[in-house]
Amino acid sequence: MYLLARVIGAEARGESYTGQVAVGAVILNRVRHPSFPDTIGGVVYQPGAFSCVYDSNWSVAPNATAKKAAQDAVNGWDPTGGAIYYYNPAKTSNQWIRKRPVTVTIGSHVFCK
Repeated sequence: MYLLARVIGAEARGESYTGQVAVGAVILNRVRHPSFPDTIGGVVYQPGAFSCVYDSNWSVAPNATAKKAAQDAVNGWDPTGGAIYYYNPAKTSNQWIRKRPVTVTIGSHVFCK
């Protein structure tokens, strides 16, 4: 739960509460998807999966909101509609991710399959 909250805090800091839960839901959707590792740790530490693991945001402990968002995601709230990817269009030039089918946009993140 702590690792999930840590990624939520690092990846979705400044997003709405729903946006934070959505980031957690993507991680859990990946755990259940056959193309990804079957543990939260495996998904989070999969090379290149989450840039926050390699930047200064990773050293910040998750706050109470990130912890609550992690719990809500674990309890089944998925505001993404089953997304397994997300990106911030203002911060990525990756054309592959931009061609994925979009499920929803929440805050500055586009969620997709």
